[in-house]
Amino acid sequence: MAKLIEKVYGEALFELAVEEKRTDSLMEEVQAVKQVLAENSELAKLMQHPGIPENEKEEVLENVWGGRVSKELTGLMLLLLKKEHYGQLPLVLDYFLERVRERERIGTACVTTAVPLSADLRSKVEKRLLETTDYQSFEMHFEVDESLIGGMIIRIGDRVVDSSIRTKLESLSRQLYQIKLQ
Repeated sequence: MAKLIEKVYGEALFELAVEEKRTDSLMEEVQAVKQVLAENSELAKLMQHPGIPENEKEEVLENVWGGRVSKELTGLMLLLLKKEHYGQLPLVLDYFLERVRERERIGTACVTTAVPLSADLRSKVEKRLLETTDYQSFEMHFEVDESLIGGMIIRIGDRVVDSSIRTKLESLSRQLYQIKLQ
């Protein structure tokens, strides 16, 4: 059911953004809203508290978001509240962002290495990914995991390229265990 909710409302927001040629501005607003929601978990608890009347929750939403984000985005939040789906707001916003990224051909890449990469190496990795994919740009996320020993793991959506030393050693170890000595 939650998947349907995020798709219906997220798609509606996306279609509105495309129709009004406001994908960039709404994308920025949605990212800002997501950041505020992530930093203020108390707001979500307040909005879902069963003891607070709906009209008071509407006032809170108007006070928090009114004038700070577009009326369309505030209206979406009010609609989700009225339909008792406010808890799905982060998923709806994620769906919207994914649709915009898809349309704009913006990929999200998570690169994990054993040591921090210099700015030059980061840009080389991004450049290489742009050359080998259909994306026009990337949102790059770099992480460090010392247990990789060396190499890197790149995740783009559901695709993973693992060229880490740790994985190669594990693979070699499995192959050695399979050898039968006579």
